[in-house]
Amino acid sequence: MNHKFLQQLTDFIFVEDLPENADIIFIPGSGFPQLGEEAAGLYHRDYASCILPSGRYSILTGHFGGVQEKAEIYAGEYETEWEFLKAVLVKNQVPESAILREDQATYTYENAIYSRKVTDSLGMEIRRAILCCKPYHARRSLLYYQLLYPDTRFLVCPVRESDVTRENWFLTEKGTKIVLGEIERIGVQFHEIMREMREADDAENSPE
Repeated sequence: MNHKFLQQLTDFIFVEDLPENADIIFIPGSGFPQLGEEAAGLYHRDYASCILPSGRYSILTGHFGGVQEKAEIYAGEYETEWEFLKAVLVKNQVPESAILREDQATYTYENAIYSRKVTDSLGMEIRRAILCCKPYHARRSLLYYQLLYPDTRFLVCPVRESDVTRENWFLTEKGTKIVLGEIERIGVQFHEIMREMREADDAENSPE
């Protein structure tokens, strides 16, 4: 299929940058080990000195959903997404001292909110950050983290190992559902976020 609208949707969702030296690597919560593996590779190539995985579990399930892939390598009982991602990082030779902790978030927006609380509590100034995520989760993750870190330059470095990519998402029902679902979530979730922002602005600007 060679349609301009497909290219526009692809370019919007599948954000990708070349890595550069950064203050931190962020990982939104997930049960996919590839996120931790990608972050570990970037760490060992000296792109950042610390990594902050974020996540408790999905608000929809109320518990950690389990290891989604490579369970034979990362077998274990994990209570949170953070605990799982930490185990992946450690197994990939990232020292525990380089791994920060955020294990309260239950959806992507909270990943950004609580990550900001962690870095603020540590007095960290995040001027440049790398964001490791699934390729199709790139835009939504980036929007949330940019919202919480408005003065930070983000570099999105999605995992390379994914069955849904910018080249093939529109060829299968699964890929189409995932990518268009991301667009729907952005619309629904940012509708609420922008309403809250307007209400906050109105409250701030209203006369005493």
